[in-house]
Amino acid sequence: MNDLADDERPAVPSISVAGPADLGHMTGRTEDVPRGILLMVTATVLFAAASAASKWLVGVYPVGEVLFLRSLSSFITGAAVILPITGLSVFATRRPRDHLARGLSQSISQLCLLIAFSLMPLAGAVAINFSAPLFAALVSIVWLKEPAGYVRGGALLVGFFGVLIVTDPGANSLTLGALFALTNAVMYGTVTVAVRGMTRTESANTLVIWQLAVLTFFHSFLLFFGWRWPTPLDAAMLFGTGFTNAIGQWLWTKSLHLAPAPAVTPFYYLMLVWAVLFGFVIWGEVPSISLLIGSSIVVATGLFLFMREARLQRALRRGPAERAGAG
Repeated sequence: MNDLADDERPAVPSISVAGPADLGHMTGRTEDVPRGILLMVTATVLFAAASAASKWLVGVYPVGEVLFLRSLSSFITGAAVILPITGLSVFATRRPRDHLARGLSQSISQLCLLIAFSLMPLAGAVAINFSAPLFAALVSIVWLKEPAGYVRGGALLVGFFGVLIVTDPGANSLTLGALFALTNAVMYGTVTVAVRGMTRTESANTLVIWQLAVLTFFHSFLLFFGWRWPTPLDAAMLFGTGFTNAIGQWLWTKSLHLAPAPAVTPFYYLMLVWAVLFGFVIWGEVPSISLLIGSSIVVATGLFLFMREARLQRALRRGPAERAGAG
């Protein structure tokens, strides 16, 4: 999960797992809600399958090797889609430093997530990852000075309470896996906020191709910490995780073209259900009561904040239109 664009959700294959996108406001589309829902559900299955494969692979191969080959596969897939359309001009940018900083943060975020996969149940790591939008909202309030409001602030408190339940701290401290998963969510949330400003000057294709290239570059340094030659089947899985995520992201993006975001967004969280099923079938992981309760709170809070923000954006867009009509 979480391999590509973060907040503005480009209309090209990208790998993501933070919250649902803002493509719902795009114009010029033909709405087909049932098909949009079907594509979203299919995308969540692919995302969960790629995460399960990553968890399996980090149990056999060094984390750095898994990350690099997944990033390389994603870069090849993204380049195959973008470069025939844009050419090398897609790399043109006035903000190389911002792209590098964003890619470095995302590289560390993904490293933490895969380490979490190796140390804790798959569903738990996925559930904690769903808290990234909560951290993004918090960073927006603290860093960008966005107004919090009682409703938004209260929802964030409830959401973070849900995260605390998911992490299930024992008598002493949080588990090491949960700490890595939380670090991933926090860093991914900050990247989500940072990319908002970049979309004012950078195209979606530029954001994606730079992130893929930078991720592959930084993850290549992890190969110094270990390499094991994979079997042909495992090599297919290593490259397949990036490709599967890319296909899943394309389906996810297409879903948001076909239907309003509020209609398909709730189905994005089915990824947690598939993660529970994969974890149970492959590793015999039985979800705890704290995971079920906490993840329900996190998902409900994330959906509430998304629906609220979508409603506010619609009201803001409707205001000028109504004034223009009155004039």
